[in-house]
Amino acid sequence: MRQPVAEKKPKSLNIHNDERIDPYFWMNERDNPKVIDHIKAENAYCDAQMAHTKKFQEDLFHEMKARIKEDDNSVPYKYNGYWYITRFETGKDYPIYTRKKESLDAVEEILFDCNIMAKDHSYFKLVGISISPDNKKVAFGVDTTGRRQYTIHIKDLTTNEVLMDNIENTTGSSSWANDNRTLFYTKKDPVTLRSYQILRHSIGTESDVLIYEELDDTFGVAVYKTKSKKYLVIACYSTMTNEYHILDADHPMGKFEMFQSRIRGLEYSISHYEDHFYIMTNKDGATNFKLMKAPTDSTGIENWNEIIAHRKDVLLEGIDIFKDYLVLSERSNGLNCLRIIEWDGSEDFYLPFESETYTAFTSINVEFNTSKLRFNYNSLTTPASIIEFDMKERTQVILKEQEVLGGSFDKNNYQSERLWANTADGTKVPISLVYKKGIGLDGSNPLLQYAYGSYGSTVDPYFSSLRLSLLDRGFIFAIAHVRGGEYMGRPWYENGKLLNKKNTFSDFIDCSKTLINKGYTSASHLYAMGGSAGGLLMGVILNEAPELYNGVVAAVPFVDVVTTMLDDSIPLTTGEYDEWGNPNIEDFYWYMKSYSPYDNVGEKTYPHIFVSSGLHDSQVQYWEPTKWVAKLRETNLSDHKILLRTNMDAGHGGASGRFEALKEDAEEYAFLFDLEGITS
Repeated sequence: MRQPVAEKKPKSLNIHNDERIDPYFWMNERDNPKVIDHIKAENAYCDAQMAHTKKFQEDLFHEMKARIKEDDNSVPYKYNGYWYITRFETGKDYPIYTRKKESLDAVEEILFDCNIMAKDHSYFKLVGISISPDNKKVAFGVDTTGRRQYTIHIKDLTTNEVLMDNIENTTGSSSWANDNRTLFYTKKDPVTLRSYQILRHSIGTESDVLIYEELDDTFGVAVYKTKSKKYLVIACYSTMTNEYHILDADHPMGKFEMFQSRIRGLEYSISHYEDHFYIMTNKDGATNFKLMKAPTDSTGIENWNEIIAHRKDVLLEGIDIFKDYLVLSERSNGLNCLRIIEWDGSEDFYLPFESETYTAFTSINVEFNTSKLRFNYNSLTTPASIIEFDMKERTQVILKEQEVLGGSFDKNNYQSERLWANTADGTKVPISLVYKKGIGLDGSNPLLQYAYGSYGSTVDPYFSSLRLSLLDRGFIFAIAHVRGGEYMGRPWYENGKLLNKKNTFSDFIDCSKTLINKGYTSASHLYAMGGSAGGLLMGVILNEAPELYNGVVAAVPFVDVVTTMLDDSIPLTTGEYDEWGNPNIEDFYWYMKSYSPYDNVGEKTYPHIFVSSGLHDSQVQYWEPTKWVAKLRETNLSDHKILLRTNMDAGHGGASGRFEALKEDAEEYAFLFDLEGITS
């Protein structure tokens, strides 16, 4: 079957006395039958090119699925007199949300069986489960398109009746006032999908009251209740600035009061405890953040007093507040640290972690008056565990360890390590690696290098049972902790965004060169993978160093950077200016254009490329990867495969079912294995 050839309709795009010609601009016409026909033709071509791997894909799917415990339960947690449990049943794709009153031996009450709720939909997702303070009602959000536009419903838990209160085009999340009948929620702009309004809903009423509207289109908003249950909070946020408004949750008809008005560049978050708010902030140049506090009746910045000072070598990532303890989530030299402080100052210690590469973070800790801290722990070789640590007795118990079924997994058969790559500017970039023991460093190993590298989002070294399908077939898996994330602290992020964004790309390439130079792999066996903003990273390395890779997998890739960032009608664009820059400003335009994957596609010998997309994606519009693939095909000097797979029923996160998503993983793995001549 011949590869699809997209029709060209040159479109002139002009700004800053610069003209860009986009031959495929027309593909953003979502309702144009020619667009849908072209995408379907791409899917048919992908089917044809991958047909010889179909049986292998099915085997991989069943192999991956067989490692997963189908009849699984979450670790129960207690909240307001009820134990809450999420469970899965064998052969079913979706979760069942349940609860039991007071005792785990009590009769199970099913809140939601998503398998029943999803049966008439090709896509289904339930989010934002919010129980009323009297435990008699639950609000929840449902999306059936994959575009993250949720309809909030309310269910009466005494009758199991879903009320008539349907609230459309929301984030899906909501918070109850303490009167059990008033709900606060966030509305999305119907065009841009920006979260921009907070409304108050009273059960049984048709017209909701607008409480707050965010007029700055670079900001989004959210509403939540403090863990103490004392305050409702409106959060206004952009990439680099925060603002909060608070209201006593006992008085929902009252007026939200300003906590501290926004100051550009001032980031802060708030937690309530007794007569103070605790504030994590970058105030006064605290790049890695510090902890301050302010009285509940005087919350302005002039009343903030320092509790934990800023440290240049330690990133403060978050806090958890308990009646007798304060828990700090920190990061030092790239590694997670959990620090426990007793409010009276009598204790201050760290939980011990001994591995060189691991991930540890606090889990669901909704109870306030307890000495039990729950946290998650895993590593590249160790399945995830949920551990309960008694902060008073300093003892711990493993509540649950992820089961890897099938009988063949033994963590002692795998090796993990951390390397450091040298970059041109003298920065050392960490790489976390995992592989099966016994491999030789002769350059013959296939290696999959992964990264994200944006928004300060850190990809920690985590365990994946799916990844065993790679490791057991001789692949090495590497996570490149490139700048743009926060693995090495907040400056690591600052040096990988805006006019420093190219550091993200050069870091990844330098990591690839290090892995080759040290004999872990070679260019003929090196593969790269990234999604969304990580897909942008894939697009750049394809243009700048295509000779280093035999194949690249780009999932829902953000590749048409300039055009998207110039279109403020596209969801999320205006809120991204502090991450990428505003191309309406000339300096940002030229910098962005110099690396934008779509704008820099040229006559090159590209490696094999597999691209995935979602027709209903609200974050990376389907036309970006579709246009990119068309342009790559037009200029590619090699006969290497360039494939595009578009999920016609899903959005940014892919398929919604627990096991349906594995089919997408199996296809990507089969693509990589095929390039290595691995057929079973």
